[in-house]
Amino acid sequence: MTPRADAVAAAAMRSNDVEILPVGTRRTRRAFLDLPRRLYRDDPIWRGPLTIERRLHVSRYNPYFEHARWQGFLAMRGGEPVGRISAQVDDLHRARYGPDTGHFGMLEAVDDGAVFAALLGAAEAWLRERGTRRVTGPFSFSVNQECGLLVEGFDTPPAVMMPHGRPWYGPRLEALGYRQARDLLAYWINTDFEPPPVMVALLKRYQKRIRIRTMQRSRFRQELELLSELFNDAWSENWGFVPFTEAEFAELGLLLRLAVPDDLIQIAELDGEPAAFVVGLPDLNAAARDLDGRLLPFGWARLLWRLKRGLVPTGRVPLMGVRKRLQKSTLGSALALGVIGAVKQTLFRRGIRHVELSWILEDNAGMRSILEAIGSDLYKRYRLYSRDLRG
Repeated sequence: MTPRADAVAAAAMRSNDVEILPVGTRRTRRAFLDLPRRLYRDDPIWRGPLTIERRLHVSRYNPYFEHARWQGFLAMRGGEPVGRISAQVDDLHRARYGPDTGHFGMLEAVDDGAVFAALLGAAEAWLRERGTRRVTGPFSFSVNQECGLLVEGFDTPPAVMMPHGRPWYGPRLEALGYRQARDLLAYWINTDFEPPPVMVALLKRYQKRIRIRTMQRSRFRQELELLSELFNDAWSENWGFVPFTEAEFAELGLLLRLAVPDDLIQIAELDGEPAAFVVGLPDLNAAARDLDGRLLPFGWARLLWRLKRGLVPTGRVPLMGVRKRLQKSTLGSALALGVIGAVKQTLFRRGIRHVELSWILEDNAGMRSILEAIGSDLYKRYRLYSRDLRG
């Protein structure tokens, strides 16, 4: 994003005393990023992300912007911010799904129809100027980052790299003509679960062909390339899939190198060839729960201490995949169960007693059946919305 706003965004828009400002200056960007902390100050469930991470996310250093453009908008009332939204177009998404696609994201606002109407109106105007006819969201900024609007599960904190929300967000969007596109599900499980007999029997059946190992840090670059190739193959048929670029996966690799021990990354080999993987994470949101988003002056030391000493009791499995050609076979199920079983042992050994498995497309019957077979409970639902802008 550049500080210059286009002609549509630059014109302040008003709706019933709501003013929309394009984000382009240091002041408006700070207000844009600080708004969630203001809106959730009375919500004990919310866990604020690290401020430095959010600043980097909207900066030119985010590799997403090598193939995408965005504009943020602030809703103001009486000189105070009361809402925000982003609008973005992604060249990689357009190359795969058509040149008329666009997205919105980073939506936060008070419970006021005028505020939502003004925000969505600004985002839609910006998207129309760039040829968008089909808008989906929220994506913050892409399907490979935070996505979905929380519609069930407001009584539990958001896990790392998952959004929170307020109960009125969905109804406000629907009142403006947005309709459900897809639902994303999050499951919850205790890491001391006992593998069901069917899982044990399936793994025993293929035990001579499957070998499960941890990531090898001595070959970190090669291992990262392998994980990227496995992910892009495994997820290639999923709704809305856009492949990670090399730069985007390298950024993810930095997080893995700094915050994830090798044994929380498990790779399954079938007849000697990599065929499945899983990544587990300590819940950084829980680890940073009392830091108010700040690492300085001593927040970083407290965060690293908690991670090193196993003082974070919850985690998340954000990445998992089985090669596409194996996904609908019993062999594919065995691979999935194998990496899940391996990472759960490591999570438990490191003091992580509960883990979120997310997200899973609602229509992914195969993965849902595996998660439910091992005793996972569906506990959160996120919704992606769409609207045809030609009407």
